[in-house]
Amino acid sequence: MGIVNVIIQLVSGALGGNAAGALLKKLSLGTALNSLLGLVGGGLGGQLLKLLGVFTTTGGTDIGSIIGSVAGGGVGGGVLMAIIGAIKKAVSK
Repeated sequence: MGIVNVIIQLVSGALGGNAAGALLKKLSLGTALNSLLGLVGGGLGGQLLKLLGVFTTTGGTDIGSIIGSVAGGGVGGGVLMAIIGAIKKAVSK
C-alpha cells in the first residue's frame, strides 16, 4: 500500500468522522475531536479492508485502490467516531 492510499484513507476518515458527527448530533464530540477520531478510524478501516481482501489491488493509484481507500477510510472514521461518542454519552449519564 502506497503513501497516497494512506493519505486518502486519513483524509476520507476525517471527513467520515465529521459526517457522522453531523448526522448523529447526540454523539458528536465537536469538529476537532470528530476529525481526530476520523483520522484514526480511517487508517484502521483502510487497513482492515486490506486484511480482509476487500478492494485488493496492486496498491497503486488505480481507481479500485482509490475507491477502496475512500470507502475504508470514510466508513472507519464514521464508525470509530460513533463508537467513542456512544461510550462518552453512556459514561456521562
